[in-house]
Amino acid sequence: MFATQRREVAPLSPYRFALKRVAGCLGTGLALGVMTNLAQGWLPGSWNQIANSGAVWSAVAFVAGALLADRGVRVAVAGGLAAEVGLVTGYYGFAEFGRGGMGMLTTGLVWLVMAVVAGPLFGAAGAWWRRGSLNRRIVGGAALAGAIGTEAAHYAFVLRYMPQAWVCAVLMVALPLAMGRGNRERALTLAATMSLALCAYAVVYQGFLGSVLG
Repeated sequence: MFATQRREVAPLSPYRFALKRVAGCLGTGLALGVMTNLAQGWLPGSWNQIANSGAVWSAVAFVAGALLADRGVRVAVAGGLAAEVGLVTGYYGFAEFGRGGMGMLTTGLVWLVMAVVAGPLFGAAGAWWRRGSLNRRIVGGAALAGAIGTEAAHYAFVLRYMPQAWVCAVLMVALPLAMGRGNRERALTLAATMSLALCAYAVVYQGFLGSVLG
């Protein structure tokens, strides 16, 4: 009898493994971008605003960063960027080729610029929350909850969508309580969340970016 020969598969190098994970974030972002476009047609009335809100898209980058935290902050940042760019590309790509037109090109470009800024920030926030020191965990968790708090203020004071505003406000408070590791961390994250939400609302919706986004 002949001995069976087993072919050994060489393990991926850390660089190639990280690149594969980042590519996975990009693919996931593309798929979710298409889904958020479709969800706008599925959700009733003004609830369709939640499908592609900045906070929801930022949460995708946050999750990507948290999942890649064991590979280091730089890989988490790249994953957050890839996820956000994928979301914008998937959303507006499907709008252009699946729904008969994406509308003004400027709007898509503005969201792409926002993705390039927000993706790395929330990717890092996810990594900090999962693997960082106490201070970094607080900042990371507050970044996500604060983004949702910003949406709550936008729904309440600008769009006047009060049910959506209340849902976001509840999430803004619930996330720090659920994500914190100990009562001290929960309290500090909640306090930081309130501050970040107010600052982000002033910059994004009441400042220059608000005039660009309309």
